[in-house]
Amino acid sequence: LDKYIVGQHDAKRAVAIALRNRWRRQQLDPELRDEIAPKNIIMIGPTGVGKTEIARRLAALAHSPFLKVEASKFTEVGYVGRDVESMIRDLVELAKNMVQQEAIETVKARAAEQAEERLLDLLLPPSPSQATEGHAALDELGQQHYQKTREKFRQYLHEGKLDDRFVELEVEARNFPMIEVISGSGMEDMDINIKDMLGNMFPKQSKRRKAKVPEALKILTQEESQKLIDMDNITQEAIERVEQSGIIFLDEIDKIAGREGAAGPDVSREGVQRDLLPIVEGSTVNTKSGMVKTDHILFIAAGAFHVSKPSDLIPEMQGRFPIRVELQALEKGDFVRILSEPQNALLKQYKALLETEDIELTFENDAIDEVATLAERVNQQTENIGARRLYTILERLVDDISFNAPDMTEKQVVIDRTYVQERLSEIVRSQDLSHYIL
Repeated sequence: LDKYIVGQHDAKRAVAIALRNRWRRQQLDPELRDEIAPKNIIMIGPTGVGKTEIARRLAALAHSPFLKVEASKFTEVGYVGRDVESMIRDLVELAKNMVQQEAIETVKARAAEQAEERLLDLLLPPSPSQATEGHAALDELGQQHYQKTREKFRQYLHEGKLDDRFVELEVEARNFPMIEVISGSGMEDMDINIKDMLGNMFPKQSKRRKAKVPEALKILTQEESQKLIDMDNITQEAIERVEQSGIIFLDEIDKIAGREGAAGPDVSREGVQRDLLPIVEGSTVNTKSGMVKTDHILFIAAGAFHVSKPSDLIPEMQGRFPIRVELQALEKGDFVRILSEPQNALLKQYKALLETEDIELTFENDAIDEVATLAERVNQQTENIGARRLYTILERLVDDISFNAPDMTEKQVVIDRTYVQERLSEIVRSQDLSHYIL
């Protein structure tokens, strides 16, 4: 996490401990393993300080089924909208796709070989053994000639000499009757289930289509991969992964932190909390792949908590998020580091983008310092949107270079403090930034 996120040590530390505890739990005896519940986390901090970035990096690092949802999207049972159980169903679908891709990777070589044989069958006429089927004797000389031709075509295929040729192949036609279902609470999967049901009722149809050799090879490889994997095993493993190592990131949790009687138009806030509670505590959710227990899914919640406080959550919900970390507002020094240090730093991104136009973009240290100073000042005088302010300032700073890049004769561009002040002169000199679109 340190490679991508500047500062916020407490939040990164809490997430790291939680992930490591997942691994430790897997090493225990089954009896004790089932007794250890995950320690859910609430991250508290203003927008643009890294809450969502921590979640995104967590998804990449954990190699676990990971889902980011916004708590404000859910509604209480009885209101039109998404019900909270839908996030478990979505997590199961993500896990199935993850496990399926892993399974496809394991059979990739074998599927490629079988697809190549099928493609050669399409490119060549039938072999003598098929052409003379029913005859007592086979033309052995013809068989040898056919094999030599087939190997020659295989070599041409590997060398790319057949890439412009078209072949005709059969693909599965998936034509289902169009049925529209009005989505309501608990009904978002109904259209998928109806589609699956109708798909099983009607016989599978195939259609013939023409494709160039590389595309045909890709289609055949996908078909062969699907034949080599067992979807029942994949579904079973996906549910196991969700139950044992699933992670759900609940963003905007502060938007549902309302108590009964509090002022505001949304009467279902506390209802959403009460619907969330059994899932966070541990319950069994029915999905189209089977029953899923949520006892050991790790929940990480995040919110700005400008208006509300974590104590405004219902007591049961507070008890299910024992670890609370506060993320600090970003300052000038953080902005300087964010611009240049992380592996995906903004300046590295701009340099890479302009390298595609053969333009070498260089940012001097004093220019980075000036951009960071300006970002901090704008955040103080207007809304504090954290590191996202850097995107706005940098886009305005390099928009001329980006627009004129294809026609520029000077391929080396150096951005220093003077350049920044000239490009953003009206902002640099202004004492009141409220009327600037930044």
